[in-house]
Amino acid sequence: MSLLTIDEPAAPVHHAPWSAQHPVWALGFRPFYILTAAFAALAVPLWLAQYLGWLSWPHGGLGWHAHEMVYGMAIAVIVGFLFTAGRNWTNLWTPRGAHLAALAGVWLAGRGAMLAAPPLAAAVVDLLFLPLAAWPLYRVLRQSGNKRNLFLVFLLGLLTLANALFHAATLGWIALSPLTPVHAAILVIVVIEAVIGGRVIPMFTNNGAPGSNPVVRPRHDRVALGLTVGASVAWVLPLPGAIAAALMMAAACAMLLRLAGWRPQRTVHVPLLWILHLGYAWIALGFALLSLAALGIVTASAGFHALAVGSMAGLVIGMMTRTTLGHTGRMLKAGRYEPVMYGLIQAGAVLRLLAQCVPADWRNAALLASGLCWTLSFALFLLVYTPYLWRARIDGREG
Repeated sequence: MSLLTIDEPAAPVHHAPWSAQHPVWALGFRPFYILTAAFAALAVPLWLAQYLGWLSWPHGGLGWHAHEMVYGMAIAVIVGFLFTAGRNWTNLWTPRGAHLAALAGVWLAGRGAMLAAPPLAAAVVDLLFLPLAAWPLYRVLRQSGNKRNLFLVFLLGLLTLANALFHAATLGWIALSPLTPVHAAILVIVVIEAVIGGRVIPMFTNNGAPGSNPVVRPRHDRVALGLTVGASVAWVLPLPGAIAAALMMAAACAMLLRLAGWRPQRTVHVPLLWILHLGYAWIALGFALLSLAALGIVTASAGFHALAVGSMAGLVIGMMTRTTLGHTGRMLKAGRYEPVMYGLIQAGAVLRLLAQCVPADWRNAALLASGLCWTLSFALFLLVYTPYLWRARIDGREG
Protein backbone atom coordinates (compact mmCIF):
# COMPACT_ATOMS: atom_id res chain seq x y z
CA MET A 1 0.00 0.00 0.00
CA SER A 2 2.79 2.35 0.77
CA LEU A 3 4.12 1.98 -2.78
CA LEU A 4 0.78 3.19 -4.16
CA THR A 5 0.54 6.15 -1.81
CA ILE A 6 1.86 9.50 -2.90
CA ASP A 7 2.53 11.68 0.12
CA GLU A 8 2.77 15.43 -0.12
CA PRO A 9 6.20 16.53 1.02
CA ALA A 10 6.09 17.58 4.63
CA ALA A 11 6.06 21.31 5.17
CA PRO A 12 9.39 22.52 6.47
CA VAL A 13 9.43 23.13 10.17
CA HIS A 14 10.18 26.76 10.97
CA HIS A 15 11.41 26.94 14.52
CA ALA A 16 10.53 30.19 16.20
CA PRO A 17 13.55 32.28 17.01
CA TRP A 18 14.77 32.05 20.57
CA SER A 19 13.31 35.53 21.22
CA ALA A 20 9.83 34.20 20.51
CA GLN A 21 10.12 31.22 22.83
CA HIS A 22 9.38 33.44 25.81
CA PRO A 23 7.87 36.93 25.58
CA VAL A 24 10.12 38.33 28.32
CA TRP A 25 13.06 38.29 25.88
CA ALA A 26 11.12 39.95 23.06
CA LEU A 27 12.25 43.54 23.75
CA GLY A 28 14.57 45.30 26.17
CA PHE A 29 12.02 46.89 28.47
CA ARG A 30 10.61 43.54 29.58
CA PRO A 31 13.51 41.94 31.52
CA PHE A 32 15.12 45.20 32.56
CA TYR A 33 11.95 46.68 34.04
CA ILE A 34 11.45 43.54 36.10
CA LEU A 35 15.09 43.58 37.21
CA THR A 36 14.94 47.30 38.01
CA ALA A 37 11.92 46.97 40.25
CA ALA A 38 13.16 43.81 41.98
CA PHE A 39 16.57 45.30 42.65
CA ALA A 40 15.12 48.61 43.87
CA ALA A 41 12.77 46.79 46.25
CA LEU A 42 15.65 44.75 47.73
CA ALA A 43 18.64 47.09 47.69
CA VAL A 44 17.26 49.91 49.85
CA PRO A 45 16.15 47.61 52.73
CA LEU A 46 19.55 45.92 52.51
CA TRP A 47 21.31 49.27 52.77
CA LEU A 48 19.13 50.43 55.66
CA ALA A 49 19.75 47.19 57.54
CA GLN A 50 23.48 47.78 57.27
CA TYR A 51 23.25 51.50 58.04
CA LEU A 52 21.28 50.81 61.22
CA GLY A 53 23.70 48.09 62.32
CA TRP A 54 21.30 45.20 61.84
CA LEU A 55 23.46 43.61 59.17
CA SER A 56 27.11 43.66 58.25
CA TRP A 57 29.01 42.50 55.21
CA PRO A 58 32.50 43.47 54.05
CA HIS A 59 31.64 45.06 50.70
CA GLY A 60 28.73 47.26 51.77
CA GLY A 61 28.71 50.85 52.92
CA LEU A 62 27.73 54.26 51.59
CA GLY A 63 29.78 53.78 48.42
CA TRP A 64 27.91 50.56 47.59
CA HIS A 65 24.53 52.19 48.22
CA ALA A 66 25.25 55.26 46.10
CA HIS A 67 26.83 53.23 43.28
CA GLU A 68 24.09 50.62 43.10
CA MET A 69 21.24 53.10 43.02
CA VAL A 70 22.83 54.52 39.87
CA TYR A 71 24.62 51.60 38.21
CA GLY A 72 22.22 48.97 39.46
CA MET A 73 18.71 50.43 39.37
CA ALA A 74 18.92 53.51 37.14
CA ILE A 75 21.17 52.05 34.45
CA ALA A 76 18.95 48.97 34.08
CA VAL A 77 15.83 51.01 33.39
CA ILE A 78 17.70 53.41 31.08
CA VAL A 79 19.04 50.54 28.99
CA GLY A 80 15.64 48.84 28.87
CA PHE A 81 14.00 52.10 27.81
CA LEU A 82 16.64 52.94 25.17
CA PHE A 83 16.53 49.46 23.65
CA THR A 84 12.77 49.82 23.32
CA ALA A 85 12.87 53.39 22.05
CA GLY A 86 15.72 52.48 19.68
CA ARG A 87 13.50 49.87 18.07
CA ASN A 88 10.85 52.55 17.47
CA TRP A 89 13.34 55.17 16.27
CA THR A 90 15.07 52.96 13.74
CA ASN A 91 12.66 50.10 12.93
CA LEU A 92 15.64 47.82 13.56
CA TRP A 93 15.82 45.22 16.29
CA THR A 94 17.79 46.09 19.38
CA PRO A 95 18.97 43.12 21.48
CA ARG A 96 16.39 40.40 22.01
CA GLY A 97 16.36 36.69 22.63
CA ALA A 98 19.69 35.17 23.64
CA HIS A 99 21.51 38.49 23.21
CA LEU A 100 19.11 40.27 25.56
CA ALA A 101 19.26 37.40 28.06
CA ALA A 102 23.07 37.53 28.02
CA LEU A 103 23.05 41.27 28.72
CA ALA A 104 20.63 40.75 31.60
CA GLY A 105 23.00 38.08 32.89
CA VAL A 106 25.95 40.48 32.74
CA TRP A 107 23.95 43.07 34.68
CA LEU A 108 23.02 40.47 37.31
CA ALA A 109 26.64 39.33 37.56
CA GLY A 110 27.63 42.94 38.24
CA ARG A 111 25.14 43.21 41.08
CA GLY A 112 26.37 39.96 42.60
CA ALA A 113 29.99 41.01 42.24
CA MET A 114 29.34 44.35 43.93
CA LEU A 115 27.74 42.50 46.84
CA ALA A 116 30.27 39.74 47.38
CA ALA A 117 33.38 39.87 45.19
CA PRO A 118 36.73 41.47 46.07
CA PRO A 119 36.87 45.10 44.86
CA LEU A 120 39.06 44.47 41.81
CA ALA A 121 36.96 41.54 40.59
CA ALA A 122 33.80 43.52 41.26
CA ALA A 123 35.16 46.41 39.18
CA VAL A 124 35.97 44.17 36.21
CA VAL A 125 32.55 42.48 36.18
CA ASP A 126 30.57 45.67 36.86
CA LEU A 127 32.34 47.65 34.12
CA LEU A 128 31.36 45.16 31.41
CA PHE A 129 27.66 45.97 31.22
CA LEU A 130 27.45 49.52 29.91
CA PRO A 131 29.84 49.12 26.94
CA LEU A 132 28.14 45.85 25.97
CA ALA A 133 24.73 47.57 26.14
CA ALA A 134 25.81 50.78 24.38
CA TRP A 135 27.33 49.05 21.35
CA PRO A 136 24.12 47.53 19.89
CA LEU A 137 22.29 50.81 20.45
CA TYR A 138 25.04 52.65 18.57
CA ARG A 139 24.92 50.05 15.81
CA VAL A 140 21.21 50.42 15.05
CA LEU A 141 21.36 54.22 15.28
CA ARG A 142 24.29 54.34 12.88
CA GLN A 143 22.79 51.78 10.51
CA SER A 144 19.52 53.69 10.29
CA GLY A 145 21.18 57.10 9.98
CA ASN A 146 19.48 58.27 13.18
CA LYS A 147 22.06 60.90 14.13
CA ARG A 148 19.62 62.79 16.33
CA ASN A 149 19.90 60.23 19.11
CA LEU A 150 23.59 59.35 18.89
CA PHE A 151 24.28 61.74 21.75
CA LEU A 152 22.68 59.16 24.05
CA VAL A 153 25.48 56.73 23.24
CA PHE A 154 27.93 59.48 24.16
CA LEU A 155 26.16 59.96 27.50
CA LEU A 156 26.33 56.22 28.14
CA GLY A 157 30.06 56.56 27.50
CA LEU A 158 30.27 59.31 30.12
CA LEU A 159 28.45 57.06 32.57
CA THR A 160 30.99 54.32 31.84
CA LEU A 161 33.84 56.75 32.48
CA ALA A 162 32.28 57.86 35.78
CA ASN A 163 31.90 54.21 36.78
CA ALA A 164 35.54 53.51 35.99
CA LEU A 165 36.56 56.51 38.12
CA PHE A 166 34.40 55.24 40.98
CA HIS A 167 36.16 51.88 40.95
CA ALA A 168 39.59 53.48 40.60
CA ALA A 169 38.85 55.68 43.62
CA THR A 170 37.51 52.72 45.60
CA LEU A 171 40.67 50.75 44.84
CA GLY A 172 42.83 53.70 45.90
CA TRP A 173 44.32 54.17 42.44
CA ILE A 174 43.35 57.85 42.27
CA ALA A 175 43.00 60.51 44.96
CA LEU A 176 39.26 61.07 44.60
CA SER A 177 36.22 60.50 46.77
CA PRO A 178 34.21 57.60 45.30
CA LEU A 179 31.07 59.71 45.74
CA THR A 180 32.30 62.34 43.27
CA PRO A 181 31.94 60.16 40.14
CA VAL A 182 28.61 58.84 41.45
CA HIS A 183 27.37 62.43 41.76
CA ALA A 184 28.65 63.09 38.24
CA ALA A 185 26.71 60.03 37.02
CA ILE A 186 23.51 61.29 38.67
CA LEU A 187 23.95 64.61 36.86
CA VAL A 188 24.47 62.81 33.53
CA ILE A 189 21.22 60.94 34.16
CA VAL A 190 19.51 64.26 34.92
CA VAL A 191 20.63 65.48 31.48
CA ILE A 192 19.11 62.34 29.92
CA GLU A 193 15.89 62.98 31.86
CA ALA A 194 15.83 66.60 30.75
CA VAL A 195 16.25 65.71 27.07
CA ILE A 196 13.90 62.72 26.91
CA GLY A 197 11.39 64.35 29.25
CA GLY A 198 11.33 67.44 27.07
CA ARG A 199 10.44 65.30 24.09
CA VAL A 200 7.80 63.03 25.57
CA ILE A 201 6.12 64.84 28.48
CA PRO A 202 4.53 67.61 26.36
CA MET A 203 3.45 65.02 23.77
CA PHE A 204 1.97 62.71 26.40
CA THR A 205 0.24 65.69 28.01
CA ASN A 206 -1.27 66.84 24.75
CA ASN A 207 -2.55 63.34 24.01
CA GLY A 208 -3.66 62.39 27.53
CA ALA A 209 -5.13 65.68 28.77
CA PRO A 210 -7.27 67.09 25.94
CA GLY A 211 -7.27 70.86 25.87
CA SER A 212 -4.05 71.18 27.86
CA ASN A 213 -2.16 72.64 24.88
CA PRO A 214 1.37 72.35 26.32
CA VAL A 215 3.76 74.96 24.99
CA VAL A 216 7.19 73.93 23.72
CA ARG A 217 9.66 76.75 23.07
CA PRO A 218 12.72 75.32 21.26
CA ARG A 219 14.92 78.33 22.04
CA HIS A 220 14.06 78.23 25.73
CA ASP A 221 14.57 74.47 25.74
CA ARG A 222 18.09 74.89 24.38
CA VAL A 223 18.87 77.48 27.05
CA ALA A 224 17.47 75.24 29.81
CA LEU A 225 19.46 72.23 28.62
CA GLY A 226 22.60 74.36 28.25
CA LEU A 227 22.22 75.63 31.81
CA THR A 228 21.63 72.08 33.05
CA VAL A 229 24.84 70.88 31.43
CA GLY A 230 26.76 73.96 32.59
CA ALA A 231 25.54 73.63 36.17
CA SER A 232 26.45 69.94 36.19
CA VAL A 233 29.98 70.65 34.94
CA ALA A 234 30.34 73.46 37.49
CA TRP A 235 29.51 71.06 40.31
CA VAL A 236 31.79 68.25 39.15
CA LEU A 237 34.91 70.33 38.40
CA PRO A 238 34.18 72.09 40.88
CA LEU A 239 33.99 75.80 40.09
CA PRO A 240 34.02 78.39 42.91
CA GLY A 241 30.95 78.20 45.10
CA ALA A 242 29.34 81.45 44.00
CA ILE A 243 29.65 80.59 40.29
CA ALA A 244 28.35 77.04 40.79
CA ALA A 245 25.48 78.35 42.94
CA ALA A 246 24.46 80.89 40.29
CA LEU A 247 24.49 78.28 37.52
CA MET A 248 22.57 75.79 39.63
CA MET A 249 19.87 78.31 40.49
CA ALA A 250 19.64 79.47 36.88
CA ALA A 251 19.19 75.84 35.78
CA ALA A 252 16.48 75.34 38.44
CA CYS A 253 14.56 78.41 37.26
CA ALA A 254 14.89 77.42 33.61
CA MET A 255 13.56 73.95 34.36
CA LEU A 256 10.57 75.38 36.25
CA LEU A 257 9.75 77.76 33.40
CA ARG A 258 10.02 74.90 30.92
CA LEU A 259 7.71 72.74 33.04
CA ALA A 260 5.19 75.57 33.48
CA GLY A 261 4.75 75.73 29.72
CA TRP A 262 3.69 72.06 29.68
CA ARG A 263 0.57 72.90 31.73
CA PRO A 264 1.14 70.56 34.71
CA GLN A 265 -2.03 71.90 36.39
CA ARG A 266 -4.08 70.27 33.62
CA THR A 267 -2.81 66.80 34.57
CA VAL A 268 -3.97 66.51 38.20
CA HIS A 269 -6.70 64.01 37.27
CA VAL A 270 -4.43 61.90 35.05
CA PRO A 271 -1.98 59.90 37.19
CA LEU A 272 0.07 58.69 34.21
CA LEU A 273 0.80 62.34 33.48
CA TRP A 274 1.11 64.04 36.85
CA ILE A 275 3.79 61.63 38.00
CA LEU A 276 5.95 62.67 35.03
CA HIS A 277 5.38 66.38 35.67
CA LEU A 278 6.11 65.95 39.37
CA GLY A 279 9.23 63.91 38.65
CA TYR A 280 10.45 66.67 36.35
CA ALA A 281 9.72 69.32 39.00
CA TRP A 282 12.10 67.52 41.38
CA ILE A 283 14.94 68.31 38.95
CA ALA A 284 14.39 72.00 39.61
CA LEU A 285 14.22 71.45 43.36
CA GLY A 286 17.38 69.33 43.27
CA PHE A 287 19.34 72.03 41.46
CA ALA A 288 18.00 74.69 43.83
CA LEU A 289 19.20 72.65 46.81
CA LEU A 290 22.60 72.08 45.17
CA SER A 291 22.82 75.84 44.66
CA LEU A 292 22.32 76.32 48.39
CA ALA A 293 24.81 73.52 49.06
CA ALA A 294 27.43 75.31 46.97
CA LEU A 295 27.02 78.25 49.36
CA GLY A 296 27.24 76.00 52.43
CA ILE A 297 23.61 76.53 53.47
CA VAL A 298 22.41 72.92 53.12
CA THR A 299 24.18 69.61 52.53
CA ALA A 300 24.87 68.31 49.04
CA SER A 301 23.14 65.10 50.10
CA ALA A 302 19.81 66.93 50.16
CA GLY A 303 20.20 68.04 46.56
CA PHE A 304 21.35 64.67 45.25
CA HIS A 305 18.58 62.80 47.07
CA ALA A 306 16.05 65.20 45.55
CA LEU A 307 17.48 64.35 42.13
CA ALA A 308 17.82 60.61 42.80
CA VAL A 309 14.68 59.81 44.82
CA GLY A 310 12.27 62.54 43.79
CA SER A 311 13.20 62.97 40.14
CA MET A 312 14.97 59.80 39.05
CA ALA A 313 12.77 57.32 40.91
CA GLY A 314 9.62 59.34 40.18
CA LEU A 315 10.33 59.39 36.45
CA VAL A 316 11.43 55.74 36.52
CA ILE A 317 8.17 54.49 38.04
CA GLY A 318 6.15 56.82 35.81
CA MET A 319 7.88 55.81 32.58
CA MET A 320 7.97 52.10 33.47
CA THR A 321 4.23 51.98 34.03
CA ARG A 322 3.34 54.04 30.96
CA THR A 323 5.68 52.34 28.52
CA THR A 324 4.74 48.88 29.81
CA LEU A 325 1.08 49.58 29.21
CA GLY A 326 1.76 50.95 25.74
CA HIS A 327 4.25 48.31 24.62
CA THR A 328 2.13 45.40 25.83
CA GLY A 329 -0.91 46.62 23.89
CA ARG A 330 -2.91 47.88 26.87
CA MET A 331 -4.85 51.11 27.30
CA LEU A 332 -2.86 54.08 28.54
CA LYS A 333 -4.96 54.48 31.64
CA ALA A 334 -4.00 54.15 35.29
CA GLY A 335 -5.83 51.63 37.41
CA ARG A 336 -6.23 51.54 41.16
CA TYR A 337 -2.59 50.68 41.89
CA GLU A 338 -0.63 53.22 39.87
CA PRO A 339 -1.56 56.25 42.01
CA VAL A 340 -0.51 54.25 45.07
CA MET A 341 2.92 53.51 43.53
CA TYR A 342 3.36 57.14 42.56
CA GLY A 343 2.22 58.47 45.93
CA LEU A 344 4.57 56.13 47.79
CA ILE A 345 7.58 57.28 45.75
CA GLN A 346 6.74 60.93 46.36
CA ALA A 347 6.22 60.32 50.07
CA GLY A 348 9.55 58.50 50.20
CA ALA A 349 11.30 61.45 48.54
CA VAL A 350 9.80 63.97 50.98
CA LEU A 351 10.67 61.79 53.98
CA ARG A 352 14.24 61.36 52.69
CA LEU A 353 14.66 65.13 52.57
CA LEU A 354 13.11 65.48 56.03
CA ALA A 355 15.72 63.04 57.33
CA GLN A 356 18.33 65.67 56.41
CA CYS A 357 16.86 68.32 58.68
CA VAL A 358 15.05 66.62 61.59
CA PRO A 359 16.79 66.12 64.96
CA ALA A 360 19.13 63.16 65.15
CA ASP A 361 16.65 61.21 67.29
CA TRP A 362 14.14 61.31 64.43
CA ARG A 363 16.55 60.75 61.56
CA ASN A 364 16.49 56.96 61.63
CA ALA A 365 12.70 56.89 61.84
CA ALA A 366 12.47 59.18 58.80
CA LEU A 367 14.95 57.03 56.88
CA LEU A 368 13.02 53.86 57.71
CA ALA A 369 9.73 55.44 56.67
CA SER A 370 11.28 56.68 53.43
CA GLY A 371 12.78 53.28 52.69
CA LEU A 372 9.46 51.56 53.40
CA CYS A 373 7.62 53.85 50.96
CA TRP A 374 10.27 53.24 48.29
CA THR A 375 10.21 49.46 48.76
CA LEU A 376 6.43 49.20 48.75
CA SER A 377 6.22 51.23 45.56
CA PHE A 378 8.57 49.01 43.58
CA ALA A 379 7.20 45.83 45.14
CA LEU A 380 3.71 46.88 44.02
CA PHE A 381 5.03 47.49 40.51
CA LEU A 382 6.45 43.96 40.51
CA LEU A 383 3.18 42.48 41.72
CA VAL A 384 1.01 44.29 39.18
CA TYR A 385 3.28 44.61 36.14
CA THR A 386 5.34 41.42 36.07
CA PRO A 387 2.43 39.49 34.49
CA TYR A 388 2.23 42.17 31.77
CA LEU A 389 5.95 42.00 31.12
CA TRP A 390 6.10 38.21 31.29
CA ARG A 391 3.36 37.58 28.74
CA ALA A 392 3.05 38.37 25.03
CA ARG A 393 1.39 41.58 23.87
CA ILE A 394 -2.38 41.30 24.06
CA ASP A 395 -2.76 42.79 20.56
CA GLY A 396 -0.62 40.05 18.98
CA ARG A 397 2.15 42.35 17.78
CA GLU A 398 5.85 41.69 18.26
CA GLY A 399 7.77 43.24 21.08
